[in-house]
Parts: sequence; C-alpha cells; structure tokens
Amino acid sequence: MKSPVVKHSVVVAGHKTSISLEEAFWNGMKEISGERSMTLSELVGEIDTKRQQGNLSSAIRLFVLDYFKTRAAGPAGERKAALVAVVGA
Repeated sequence: MKSPVVKHSVVVAGHKTSISLEEAFWNGMKEISGERSMTLSELVGEIDTKRQQGNLSSAIRLFVLDYFKTRAAGPAGERKAALVAVVGA
C-alpha cells in the first residue's frame, strides 16, 4: 500500500510553513489534535517547540509513532500486570 506524501501549509508561531508528510501521518495528527481539542497548527507548534533536533517533518513522524505506540500499550499498570502474568515475575 503506497502512502503518497502530502504537503500542507500550517501556521507555527505566527509563521506560515509547509510540511510534507504521508497521508497516514496527517490522519494521525488530525486524530490526536481532535482528542486534545486543539488545532493542527497548535499541535504542530507544540511538537516544534519540544523537538531537540532534526527537521519538523521527522519530529512529527516520531511524535505520531510514539503517541500511538504508547496508546496501544495501555496504562503503565496494565503493561506491568500483563508482563507479570506472562513472565511470572
């Protein structure tokens, strides 16, 4: 399945910028911003201020990946309980 890169213009810190991401990442960003009751521009601004290196598109991809990995893992207590049940520790 091919996911073409899509370019969107967003305003970050009062400046208009273009960001190129695969459609799956844009969909993830829309879902996250909706859950947080914020605009895409606000979410991109938050990611931009917290990134430590690399370009903004890469920082967004890593943010979306981390967000959904964390959500899939569930609360920390559930992860620990599941590990104990499997490992028997």
